[in-house]
Amino acid sequence: MIIEQAKEVLAIEAAAIESLIPRINGQFTAAVTMILECSGRVIVTGMGKSGHIGRKIAATFASTGTPAYFLHPAEGIHGDLGMVTPNDIVLALSNSGETAEVVSIFPAIKRIGASIIVMCGCEDSTMGKNADIFLDTAVEREACPLGLAPTASAIATLAMGDALAIALLSERKFTPEDFAVFHPGGSLGRKLLLTVENVMHAGEDNPVVTLDKTVKEALFVITGKGLGATNVVDQQGHLVGIITDGDIRRGLEHGHEFLDKKVDNIMTKNPRTITANKLAAQALSVMEKNHPRPITVLPVVDENNKTIGIIHLTDLLRQGVV
Repeated sequence: MIIEQAKEVLAIEAAAIESLIPRINGQFTAAVTMILECSGRVIVTGMGKSGHIGRKIAATFASTGTPAYFLHPAEGIHGDLGMVTPNDIVLALSNSGETAEVVSIFPAIKRIGASIIVMCGCEDSTMGKNADIFLDTAVEREACPLGLAPTASAIATLAMGDALAIALLSERKFTPEDFAVFHPGGSLGRKLLLTVENVMHAGEDNPVVTLDKTVKEALFVITGKGLGATNVVDQQGHLVGIITDGDIRRGLEHGHEFLDKKVDNIMTKNPRTITANKLAAQALSVMEKNHPRPITVLPVVDENNKTIGIIHLTDLLRQGVV
């Protein structure tokens, strides 16, 4: 019985969403156009469960390029309507279209001069009749067996809100980079906003030896900087190679005499590099490329191939890029 009832709930709610598809019509297009042309914000309002859905819709709008916030209608009639300007659009949610708290703020909204989009299940309702644009979210029945708890109607409203948000996102040509700007704390934000310059070791922290130095001197630099590698440069500061502690360990297997040789005897010539303006995620991609093997350190160079820093895999791990 439990499993069957749960399946029935999902089937009813799925059918409620599917029933919205034929209702994506000229009114929906008009709503998208109105919001795109809006110089203010979209103010979402609703009471009870519609209010909870409204908060989510407002959050989705805001994170996908449409400035929006939620206005509680009960707070609205006690002063919060001062947030609304003539340049705004009010998106009002209600299943019945007769929610008293929402209906009560309509006269003030109209006096302020903001446009009204109503999303509800009855166009002939008070809210529907006073809408500039009406979006039909009526459902055949609720998933609640009592027909009381907002279930299918709430899901239908949420889905219509998502449809609006994504249509707007598409029309605005909203990019992953735009999304990242609004989500700097998330993993996507770190991957799309963090640059090599933000994480590289530069200046005094950049391990560097010149071609005239010995392997032993390079080892001292590697040990001192603690990054497991050092850049090798010519007299003009151009990057010509890199030496890692792994290179030195492999050399020691054949005796310690090689420590007195010049660094060009052991360095990896023409190593993989990256510039400071590239994304940190691109540095990770370069490190992971298997030619001939993945690496853990990556020299950072300028447009003239002069070394300006180095980046280590652990830097990317700490920043959550990996």
